[in-house]
Amino acid sequence: MSNQDNIGPSSPAETSGTATDKSSKRRLGAKMVGGSALVGMLLVGAVAGAVAMKVSRHDERQALLPPVTINAMADDSLVAVKGKVAEIFGNKFVISDGTGRTLVDVGPEGSNAKLVAQDEEVTVQGRYDEGFIHAGMVIHGDGRVDELRPPHPRGPRHGWRDFGPDAHGRGPGDDAPPPPKA
Repeated sequence: MSNQDNIGPSSPAETSGTATDKSSKRRLGAKMVGGSALVGMLLVGAVAGAVAMKVSRHDERQALLPPVTINAMADDSLVAVKGKVAEIFGNKFVISDGTGRTLVDVGPEGSNAKLVAQDEEVTVQGRYDEGFIHAGMVIHGDGRVDELRPPHPRGPRHGWRDFGPDAHGRGPGDDAPPPPKA
């Protein structure tokens, strides 16, 4: 048999620079790219987790906002309103200033406690949405501060709407699909 009959190289010296070396270099490059992508994904996940923890953690230092008039409140915004308590309904009350009235929801924390009194002058800070204020803080005329569940920038959290129907009449789980038929 002659060298011409053999299809592959006949000696190891002839193998350098062949397709075998090129494919191993490609595999090594692909492994490096894959490893870099994995490290990148882990880094992104760690940063996202740190941001989520920072956002979800209750910050004890809640900044005080300057009070605005009731007629100047914008929907889906953080507000502070100063006025008199006009009416009380369980864990909700109506606050009134010279420009109007609005309902204040103090959440589940206020359902069993008497937070405010009729005709008391208070400042309420919270998120104004859907026609009423979700209170995060009630500041009384004597300087006493009642901190409630802080308003969250992306809406209610930790079950504020778990206690009954929302503004659209839907209760908890109404948006879930029906159970499968047996």
